[in-house]
Amino acid sequence: MVRAIVVFLVRIFSYVVFRVKKVGEENVPETGAYIMCANHKSNWDPPIIVSCSKRKMYIMAKQELFKNGFIKWFAKKCWVFPVKRGKMDIESLKFSLKVLKEGHILMIFPEGTRHGMEKNGKAQNGAAFMALKGKVPVIPVGIQGEMKPFHKVTLNYGKPLDFSEYYSNKPEKEVLDKVSKEIMDNIIMLTKEMN
Repeated sequence: MVRAIVVFLVRIFSYVVFRVKKVGEENVPETGAYIMCANHKSNWDPPIIVSCSKRKMYIMAKQELFKNGFIKWFAKKCWVFPVKRGKMDIESLKFSLKVLKEGHILMIFPEGTRHGMEKNGKAQNGAAFMALKGKVPVIPVGIQGEMKPFHKVTLNYGKPLDFSEYYSNKPEKEVLDKVSKEIMDNIIMLTKEMN
C-alpha cells in the first residue's frame, strides 16, 4: 500500500514537474525477468524510472543510504535494497539473482555513482555479472534533459541486449568488461539519440 501510494504520487509529480516523456517503450518486455540499466544524473532517476514502469521493479542502491532508520524502512517498502560498493557483496548478489529468478525487473546504474560518465568513470561490472549469471537480457535507458522543475526529461528505452553467448556460471573478467562496455555504450547512445 505504501509503495502504491508513493509510486502514484511520484508519477504525477514526474509528468507535471519534470514533463517526463517516454520514447521506445515498445522495447520494454511486458513479461519475464530482465535488468534495466540507465545513466545516473540525479537522485530523482530511480523514483522516476520506477514510477514510469508498469511492472514490479527492484532497485539496487548504495548501502550508505540505509544508515537512516526511516529511509531504511521506506526503501524496503519501495523494493530498494542495499549493496556494498567497491567489493563483492554476496548477500546483495543472492538477493538480485532471486529477484530475477522470480521473473521481476532489477534496476542497476552501471556508473555506480551520479554523473559517472562526466567524471570519466569506468562502468562497474555488477550489471554484466547479474545479466550473465541470471541469464537475462539488459534494457538500456538513456535519461535526457535536466532534472529541474518544468524542464523536459526524456526516458529513451533501447532494444534488449542479448548476451546469451557469454552465459556462464563463472564469467571471466575480460567478458564482464566487454559486456559492461556494450551496456554503457548503448546507454550513452540513447542519451544523445534525440538531442
